Parts: sequence; C-alpha cells; structure tokens
Amino acid sequence: MAYDFDLFVIGAGSGGVRAARFAAGYGARVAVAESRYLGGTCVNVGCVPKKLLVFGAHYAEDIGQAQGYGWTIDGATFDWSSLIANKDQEIQRLNGIYRNLLVDGGVSLFEAHARLVDAHTVEVAGQRYSAEHILVATGGWPFVPEIPGHEHAITSNEAFYLERLPRRVLVVGGGYIAVEFASIFHGCGADTKLLYRGELFLRGFDGSLRDHIKDELIKKGMDLQFKSDIARIDKLADGSLLATLEDGRTLEADCIFYATGRRPMLDGLGLAELGIELDERGFIAVDEEYRTSVPSVLAIGDVIGRVQLTPVALAEGMAVARRLFKPEEYRKVDYALIPTAVFSLPNMATVGLTEEQARERGYKVTVYESRFRPMKLTMTQSLERSLMKLVVDAQTDRVLGCHMVGPDAGEIMQGLAVALKAGATKRVFDETLGIHPTAAEEFVTMRTPAAI
Repeated sequence: MAYDFDLFVIGAGSGGVRAARFAAGYGARVAVAESRYLGGTCVNVGCVPKKLLVFGAHYAEDIGQAQGYGWTIDGATFDWSSLIANKDQEIQRLNGIYRNLLVDGGVSLFEAHARLVDAHTVEVAGQRYSAEHILVATGGWPFVPEIPGHEHAITSNEAFYLERLPRRVLVVGGGYIAVEFASIFHGCGADTKLLYRGELFLRGFDGSLRDHIKDELIKKGMDLQFKSDIARIDKLADGSLLATLEDGRTLEADCIFYATGRRPMLDGLGLAELGIELDERGFIAVDEEYRTSVPSVLAIGDVIGRVQLTPVALAEGMAVARRLFKPEEYRKVDYALIPTAVFSLPNMATVGLTEEQARERGYKVTVYESRFRPMKLTMTQSLERSLMKLVVDAQTDRVLGCHMVGPDAGEIMQGLAVALKAGATKRVFDETLGIHPTAAEEFVTMRTPAAI
C-alpha cells in the first residue's frame, strides 16, 4: 500500500521533533502535527522558562552578597513583568528555531490537533492522511486534585504568564516542580509556603540530600509545612484565596500553585476507539521498541511514563527514527545512570543509586560525604552550605552514585555522569587531579568514609 507519509508524528515536543527531524534526514517522508506550541512542555512551560526564572530569582542573592566583594548596590529593584516579558521573547525565538528545524528539514508541519482514525490514518483539521507508522509524543499535563475550589489554583502552565508577582504564595507538592517554583517565588520576594502531604519532599532522591536541602531552604526563610494538604479553596471578597487544610487550619494567599504530578496528554487522540492499551497508571503501554498494542502506532516521552525528562524523550525519539529508517545504527535506550537536577536555590543534582537504593539492592556500601561553605560565600553573610556525596560498592570499589546540593550542581554532575557511565571506581576518582580552587574538586579529594 502507498502511504502519504512514512512517519506521522503527533506532538512537536522534544521527543517528537527529534524523531521527525532524524527520520526525515534518513530519507523518510515525515509529517508532524502540533496543536499548542512548538517545542512542547520543555521549551514553553517547562525546563527552559523555569531555568530562566531561576536565574532571575538568584540575582537577589547575588546582589545581597556583592557587598562582601566591595560592591555597593543601592536602590536595586525587581520587576516581575520585565522578567516575564523577556522570557516570552526568548521562548518565541526558540519556537521559531523549532519551526525552522522541521520545515527546513523537509518535514510537513500541521499546526492543528490530530487524532487517530485507524492504525494507519490520522485526521488533522478535517483532512485525513495515511502513514505507515504513527508516533504519539503529546507529552504531559499538570494534574490538580478536584477538591472544592480547585479552579482557583494555578499550575506551571499558568505560572509562567502571571502578570504580577503574587505577594503571598502557597506551593502544593513535593517533587521537582514544587521545590523549584517555591525557590523562584521566594527568591523573587514573595511570602512563600511549601505544603507537602508527606513527611519530607523530593521522594526518590538520596536521604542526605533531602534533609540537607530542607535545612538550606529553611535557613533562607522559606516556610516548609510537611504532612499538610489543602482540603478546599475559597475565594474571598477582596480577591485573595483562603485555603482550608485537612487539619482544619486556614491559610490566606494571593496565589495557590499546584505541582502534584502530571498526567499523559491523551485527550481527543482516539486511542480508546483504536483499542490502544494503557498501563495501570494511565500511560500508553509500549514494548521495548515503543510499539503500542497496535504495532503501527508507537509512543515515546511523557505519555509512556518511564522517565519523564527531556533528554530521555530525545533519546527515545532518536531510537525510533533509527530503528525504522536507519536500523544499522539502532541501539536501545539505556535507562541506567540518568543524571538529573532540581533547579532549586540551591541546586541539587544526582546520578546513579542513592544510598538507600544501593542498600536495598544488596550492595555493601562505603559512603563519602563532604559538607562545606562554598568559597564564593566566605566573604559574605550567607550561611549556605554545600553537600557532596559518593556511594561506593565496598566489594568492587565502583562508584554507584554521586549526589550534590550546591551552586552549579547540575553543571558539575553532567561530567560525573560520564565517569559513572564508564564504570569509574573510587580509586579513579582519587587518582584524578582536581581543579583548584573549585567546589567540584571535592569529588576527587574525599578520602575518609562517613560514619554510618
């Protein structure tokens, strides 16, 4: 059968664009449909604009610390609307780059909603197109519990477009997004409270890091309220919001921000009608080669719920393009040793196993920790301290995990991820000369195991 396209991608986020561009580069006839914005969550309402806002929030600390280095900065003011306007301009620039990457790469771009009609047919804006392969890469969407008054809350989708910085903010959640946005709002000057229903946020990260960043955020003046959750939200006559907690307490705020997870964006795609199976969590079920229960339909990225990170979606998109159109270069995505960072203030980054995970898997571990005041802060009033940690297999000497809280943690961890991927041992770390004076050299100078 002759198809209109060899590959039709639904969703122009990181994974979809990567698959489309490389498939087209391999000679395939490719189309992409996107109904919202080019670049997906990451470029528009995720990691890119969030990092820009984190930079903006950090300037408050930089200005405060400048006096220790002889700078007098009088009358410094912050304008949220300028930050948002400049962020918007940068995102528009990136949207244009994504459009050019697709169009100049020979991809047919449809900026409209697409749905599956059958195993080889997609309908876009009333027109139907056939394709040998269809790839669903529509990403995720913020989830807000349907408590009374939930319509008064916002999510990360809306936070990036707030016209004014709220004076009082309640951030609800305990993952990446909650901690990052709490840092942004607090750093920009809002009275910020972080509420999390569990005993300690950032579940899944190393326990030492979770405790350390909790202490650092408290030192910075953030109000952390664990074992707390909102039962209802009411809008008051003056426009402010009243949150009633499950324990009966009430808190007033001008903005209530929810970061309580994300669901796969599957609305209106026609998956159920086609009989495409979902897993027990509601994500699209796929095999090792990203095929759904309908083999001609594939899915990657946040909709499959494996590891919801942009570089992972990029790797999955590349794997699909290679398997279908350049099989001699195909290799499976390796989900082990994926580095990641939480761009809170201070930053937090990690690669490999946590101490808890290593012990659960039966390793006998040796742990190395270093806690210190970053050199940049020694001539300031800041009390912030960094934490660096190595988890080592005591039998083989292989480094199982690297963890850090402190300035530029993400930048430092990227290089260490290469070392762990290569199987570096603690001896290799010890024999590597440090760059002095840097914080990063601490990872190659830790010699004494931590007391357990």
